[in-house]
This record gives sequence, C-alpha cells and structure tokens, in this order.
Amino acid sequence: MARPLAGPQTLLRTLNGRAILETLARRGPLTRGELVAETGLSRTAVTQVLRMLESAAAVAPAGVDRETRGPAAGRVALHPQLGLAAAVHVDGHAAHVVLVDPTGAVRAEHHAPFPVRGDRVEHIVDLVTACRRVVAGPLELVVVGIPGIVSADGGIRDDQGPDGGAFKNALSERLGCPVRVENDVNLAALAELTAGTGADLASFALLLLDDGLGAGIVIDGVLHRGFSGVAGEVMYLPQTPVPIGAPVLGDEVVRDLALANGRDPDETIDQHLDAAHAGDPAAIAMAAEMGRRLTLIAGSIALVLDPEAFILSGSAAHPAMIDAIADYYAENLAPRLPLTFAVSSFGPEAPLVGAVGEAASALRATVFSRLVPDADRKRR
Repeated sequence: MARPLAGPQTLLRTLNGRAILETLARRGPLTRGELVAETGLSRTAVTQVLRMLESAAAVAPAGVDRETRGPAAGRVALHPQLGLAAAVHVDGHAAHVVLVDPTGAVRAEHHAPFPVRGDRVEHIVDLVTACRRVVAGPLELVVVGIPGIVSADGGIRDDQGPDGGAFKNALSERLGCPVRVENDVNLAALAELTAGTGADLASFALLLLDDGLGAGIVIDGVLHRGFSGVAGEVMYLPQTPVPIGAPVLGDEVVRDLALANGRDPDETIDQHLDAAHAGDPAAIAMAAEMGRRLTLIAGSIALVLDPEAFILSGSAAHPAMIDAIADYYAENLAPRLPLTFAVSSFGPEAPLVGAVGEAASALRATVFSRLVPDADRKRR
C-alpha cells in the first residue's frame, strides 16, 4: 500500500497532518514509532504534528503498547468524538441507518419498516435520532442509497416521478447537515469495487435484483453514473417480446410469471426461488425464465461495454438464479459471447455497505479539511 504523501519540512505541515490523520483512520491506534514507519516522516515531524493535532482535539491518547520489547510506548488514535456520518439504505419497505466515525467503524445502527401512512423523511430522521442517543458527537453529513434515478444534484426520479430534490432538501433541513443521495445499486457497485468481488477487476457490471433489476457499472475502476443518472437502468432494456420502457424483471414481472405458472402471485422473488431450489417444477420454470431474461440483459451490456465480469447481487445471487443463468448461458450464448459471472461479496447488504464506505470517506474529507486546512488556501 502506498504511503500518504508527507515530508518533514515546516512548509509541508499540512500534508504531514493529513498523512497522520489518514494513517490513524486506516490503521487505528498507533505509537509514534509506528507512525514514523507508516508515513515515512521523521520522529521530530511526527511529534510536532501530533502536538498540533492534540491541541485541536483531533487525536487523543489510546492506551499503551506493552507487546513490543523495550519501554512501553503510548498510542494515539483519532479523537472518539471527532464527528459522525450517517449511512442510510432505503428500499420500498424499510430504512436502515448506520452511524460511522472517520475510521469507518459502526457506532450505532437502527432498522425499521416504513409506517403505512408515514413520511419517509420523518422516519429516517427518527432512526438517525435513535442512533444519536447511543453515541455522542456531531453529525457532519448523511449518505442515502435509494431506488430510482438520481441526478447529479440529488434529485430523484422513481415511480412517483421526479421530486426536484425535495427529499434531499427536506432531509438536510431536518438533520441540519449536508445530505448526499445516491442510487442504491451504484452504492452496491462501489462496495464491490472497494472491498469486494470487483476489487481486482478493471471493469464490471453489478446486477442487483430486488424489487426491480438495476446495474452498477464500473469502467476502468470508476463508477459510471451517466450524464443524467440513467446509466444502469437495465430493467427497461428492450427484450422480445418486451418493448423498451417496460420492465423486463422485477416484482411486477415475477407476479405475472407466478400467475402464468400456477403459483401464488403474492410470494416474493426469493420465495419462488427457494421453491425452485427445492425442486418445485412450476418454480423451476419461473427461475428459468428469470435467468433467461437476466442473461440476455448481461449479453446486451456486454455487446456495448464488454466488462470483465458480471457480479450477481440480491436475489440474482440466489442459487436457483445462478443455476438458471448458467444453464441458459451455456446452451444459448456461450459459443458466441464470452461472459463471466461472479457472486457479490455482500449479498443484500451491498447498498448499505457502499453507503457506509462513502459516508466514512466523505466524513474524513470533511473533518480532516477542517482540522488541517488545504495548503493552497493557507498560502493565499
């Protein structure tokens, strides 16, 4: 792993401060000697910067290292009340809120279904408030993963139409901090890119099947959102006999497939797939059709973007779906179109994992910039 940029001269004090803060965020409590080894700074420079950070309440003592030989050395860590960020995953049924500190450690967590007639902004605010009763510290920012098309300014377009940024603005006003809204599948792709199946891939498309089907597209190690946020809305790709703009796969489609195959239309996608995995013939037929549709979507993406792999997430990673995809691909596409399928490292929690990672990263940038102002600004 590359060391943070650092140098011992006074003019590099800002960079040295950021190097030490980033190292403590990544590694946890360290001694001065360990900080010297990690950053490449001299012991004198580390001591000077730590003195500055201690006076700003950025770092605090964190016990003593008694494991190494020689005199016991004190450890330092990021101050426990340096600040918090909230990561939120919203789906059609519930909200899941996690509070994280700058190290990315989870400090509090609450999950609850939406009330039947309640407002989703107020519901999220209530969950964040419940989390903040558990851990002290200022709430600096919120990252929310939500189904639907998300524009660059945080506006949402979903089944109810465009909201013009109303959700983002209302949540920011109620919580008193900046709010960043992201498409939930894009957050799942970022989770895979950072610490999952996609970490060793230059490009991939994550296909997440939940209430609907969405794709998170990574090209040359960068998430591709598209000009207006529409990139990844693969559920609406045309597919015979389905026209463009009509859903190819999702709750509504599976309900129709259940009716056509004599199964209960009120069962969830996973319940049908569980039955297929257990050998139910009607459910197997449903899984085969779902697998066919998803494989054709992957093939369409491959013809345009040619990613290294397709990562299956959510219900797409169910064993019955994996088998159906493998069977259809082997019989129909394999001779003409090379596709590689892999399974998500995080399952249904991938969007929340991505939101946690993005919230922690944004929190570090916010807090560290305040503690150690940008060197260019200091010189102006």
